[in-house]
Amino acid sequence: MSTYQGGRREARPGRRSRWFLAGGLVAGGLVAGASALAGVSAADRDPPVAATPSPVSRGDDSGDRDERREQRRGELGGRPGERHDAGREGRTRAEVPVPCDSAKLISALVRANAQGGAELRLAPKCTYRLTHAFQQPDEYDGGIRDAREAADSAENPGDAEAPPRDPRHDRAGLPVVYHPITIRGEGATIQRDAHAEAFRFFTVRDGGELTLSDVVLKNGLSAAEGGSVHVVHGASAVLERTTIVGSTSLSAEGGGGGVFNDGHLLVTGSTFVGNHAAGAAGKGGGLLNGGVLSLRTSQFRGNSAVAYGGGLGNYRGAAEVRSSTFAHNNADQGGGLASFSARTRVADSKVVGNTARTGGGIANSDALIFLRALEVRDNTATGNGGGISSFQGLIPVDDSVVAGNTARGSGGGIHAEKSNLLVRRSEVGRNHAVGAGSKGGGVFATQGQVSLFASRVADNVATVRPGGLFAEKARVKVDDETDIIDNEPTNCEGGAVPVANCFR
Repeated sequence: MSTYQGGRREARPGRRSRWFLAGGLVAGGLVAGASALAGVSAADRDPPVAATPSPVSRGDDSGDRDERREQRRGELGGRPGERHDAGREGRTRAEVPVPCDSAKLISALVRANAQGGAELRLAPKCTYRLTHAFQQPDEYDGGIRDAREAADSAENPGDAEAPPRDPRHDRAGLPVVYHPITIRGEGATIQRDAHAEAFRFFTVRDGGELTLSDVVLKNGLSAAEGGSVHVVHGASAVLERTTIVGSTSLSAEGGGGGVFNDGHLLVTGSTFVGNHAAGAAGKGGGLLNGGVLSLRTSQFRGNSAVAYGGGLGNYRGAAEVRSSTFAHNNADQGGGLASFSARTRVADSKVVGNTARTGGGIANSDALIFLRALEVRDNTATGNGGGISSFQGLIPVDDSVVAGNTARGSGGGIHAEKSNLLVRRSEVGRNHAVGAGSKGGGVFATQGQVSLFASRVADNVATVRPGGLFAEKARVKVDDETDIIDNEPTNCEGGAVPVANCFR
């Protein structure tokens, strides 16, 4: 059934989950306001796919054969005129070309939802400029995440109810995605007009599956989460070779300046540039993940967040990052990326030239973050942890380089508090802790455990000794294949805990 007809009942006000109260992530409903669609002309309908011609038959049985053929199509789940590929499940949909006209794009998405999904191909290099939010009733009541947490709350009474969400804060310029919809961009741009009201481009609801490829999303602006794209808990999305630029989330406690994911998201070969989580506690300037994220061969440049995760923020989610770059992003914590109350793996990636108060390159808090084959270089913290900061976390650093980072607090390379820090086959070198009382130019560890295996801590500098490895109230293990040498003013001398296998 179509989801855009005006006569449907209004949405029940959904409650925000306790999860939102903790971290500001709520999948709100979409209300839009804008250019109305008076109707869809016959020319805008999907072009019919011609049925395979019937072979010439002898006798009078041609009608029976046609009837049997149509019966077979029905058994495969198809309609007359649709073709099937042997060995593949479901129907093969015809790709629908969308002319270079924003109204045509909206019409195509309306039809796609009415038909249970579609594959659309945009006009090459076209700019689809949106000037208004799309007018659409939306029955979204919080979805399966809020339903589950509401049930938990009913079993454990006493939690304060949050005010109902304000649908005016959750608008989109295009119809909500309820079904499998693929959009092949052909280098096209979808852009919010600079003078338009606040709206993102895509909201993907429970059961929806959005695939975007070779498209630019520009200048999205949302008062809720997800400046350009919002994927709710029961939905999924794929971004391939997609660029998200200049988009902003104003959510006070949420974020995702470019994208907010609470469902399943796969990102490959994509770029996030100049996006902002600008709310009072905004998280994830380029992308905020609260679901399941797989990120590959992508770039985050010049993004910012008020709270944490200038490029990428992973909050209460699971994220795997491979072969990606985080450069020149900014946040209060984790200028490049941040893992908070989450599970994160980052491999074969670069974290370069980012800035933050804590964790200039990477911040980890109450979380697990596994770092393998990373370059963490030339990042800056105005407080602790020029390269990496961890608080109450597990942080293995394997086969990596942490070099050239600067902290005005302690831990020019790595700062670990109440954490289990494992440095294996890695280099921590040429980092600086430059504040008046700064210690641990290479590594600063307190109230936890630090272990170094087959690694090198060298050429680091701190204002107050030691310049190599400083530890207090922490268990320290340094194997005999690790070198802690050539640090200033000392390697380990001056720390509160003796360090074995460390030269003076």
